Amino acid sequence: MKRIAIVGCGGAGKSTLSRKIGEILTIEVIHLDRLNWQPGWVETPREELKKKQEQLVKKDRWIFDGNYGATMDVRLQAADTIVFLDMPRLTCIYRVIKRRIINHKKTRVDMGEGCPEKLDLEFLRYVWNFTKSRRPQLLKRLEKFEREKQVIILRTKKDVELFLELVHQQKMMQDEICTSSSKQ
Repeated sequence: MKRIAIVGCGGAGKSTLSRKIGEILTIEVIHLDRLNWQPGWVETPREELKKKQEQLVKKDRWIFDGNYGATMDVRLQAADTIVFLDMPRLTCIYRVIKRRIINHKKTRVDMGEGCPEKLDLEFLRYVWNFTKSRRPQLLKRLEKFEREKQVIILRTKKDVELFLELVHQQKMMQDEICTSSSKQ
């Protein structure tokens, strides 16, 4: 796992998972919200966002956190691993409300500078309807990559914990192998 795309509904835990994997594997995390949103919640033009991503995916190692459907193929095609956080809708709703309360008047580290936490009805609708409106297309999109890439679907908090444990164990084994071969 060197080039990882993490996708899923708002509130599914994409940014948190990205940061944790990034820490374990010491890979740079690129938050799409941070790339997209300019101060005052001004959106980056789609073509500019796409060009930024096309440059970033040329790097050897990265973790992209976020959906942005119009530019998703840039990341999915370049990734060696795709993680879909397919969390229950109530979990996602709970988390976005909790995130709003905890980060009131603050800008999260995964968000663009000058974009304090907010929550509006439109975003709540997006999260609530994700399972019906976005999930089927996303699963179809991921199907295209199942033969050539590692596609991982995590549906519960326990799945995420087990996955992180596996990533950590694999990293430790890899480090041990590297240490052993350098001693020989």
